[in-house]
Amino acid sequence: MCVKPENNPYAPGAGRNPPALVGRQKELDDWSVNVRRITAGRDAQSIVLYGLRGVGKTVLLTRFARTATRAGWTVAQIEARAGKALRQLVGDEYHQQLADIARPGAGQRAARAIKTLFSFMNVSVDATGTWTFGLNIQDAAGGGADTGFIEADLVRVLRDLAGAAEEHGTGVALLVDEAQDLTTAELAALCEAQHRAGQQQERLLIVLAGLPSLPKKLADAKSYAERLFDYHEIGTLNREESADALTEPAKKENVEWSNEAINLVLDGAGGYPYFLQQFGNDTWKAAGSSPITVADARVGLASGRAALDAGFFRSRWDRATPAERDYVRAMAEDGALDSSVGDVAARQGMIVMSLGPTRRSLINKNLIYASKHGRVAFTVPAMAEFVNRQID
Repeated sequence: MCVKPENNPYAPGAGRNPPALVGRQKELDDWSVNVRRITAGRDAQSIVLYGLRGVGKTVLLTRFARTATRAGWTVAQIEARAGKALRQLVGDEYHQQLADIARPGAGQRAARAIKTLFSFMNVSVDATGTWTFGLNIQDAAGGGADTGFIEADLVRVLRDLAGAAEEHGTGVALLVDEAQDLTTAELAALCEAQHRAGQQQERLLIVLAGLPSLPKKLADAKSYAERLFDYHEIGTLNREESADALTEPAKKENVEWSNEAINLVLDGAGGYPYFLQQFGNDTWKAAGSSPITVADARVGLASGRAALDAGFFRSRWDRATPAERDYVRAMAEDGALDSSVGDVAARQGMIVMSLGPTRRSLINKNLIYASKHGRVAFTVPAMAEFVNRQID
């Protein structure tokens, strides 16, 4: 059987949907149950997904969004990033769905939600007040989500959007990727919105996805955050799941993997979904026929590592200053383990306090995170190996 390049089933790259999403059924099932519960007028707990880069958090968010959209929900999926306020991100995303909010038969709660959303975005309503879909929002109650205080304003806009969804027996979902990059005030606002929604049994679910530092940042923002969310640590796949991620897509193309080839790739990927997709992709390119052999896998691993070095790792290394590179080189001596900040300082012949600004800058760039008090770790799997290969 010929292995054709155009039939390559693997999907390397950030946030790309893998052909076989394995090892995440619990998260998918929990979300589906939550959507059904809210749709039925019951309560449900929102979700936090946290883990290292490359474990598939963004893929899960996209699947969550798809499930809610198919249920008729009003869904916003956003990515937090430096320089763009949560208000703008949320407003822009829900603004694109105004036609869905003002669906045929929409009542006053939809009109109020649109008016509140406009105020949240600092958009004025014209004198006629008749919106594109014939909905009179001039006389509707609402607005007022423009106090300038993100907590009060976000609570109000999400409450009114949930009220509009209730008119149609649906719900509202807000899914935030890279949530660790939100400010403390923005995280507090999301916690408060979910807290109020839970108290009033409003039709709102919030999902936050981010690095392992996210749970602590939420706790720092609101002391009750741990009671608001169902926390899911998204980690590596076990060996069976990893093998399925490789072989199931190939079987659909009538291509088999030899056991030796599978084991070689599994050893190289270490259970990380991102690496499995990259190595699967490059091994497929190297293969001429089925079954895929261990020789094909060796070529695929070499090509895949080169691709990861040039993109996945290099993009992060290039953002580091010379002082920051010295810091992560000292961390890399611990390999995959986290590092004591005291040991890192000692290896550089420095004192811990003097390296505080460098450490904070690396954390702000999401290259490392504080794994425990006095300890730091890489946010990217196998980053230590890459750092140890750098000579500059």
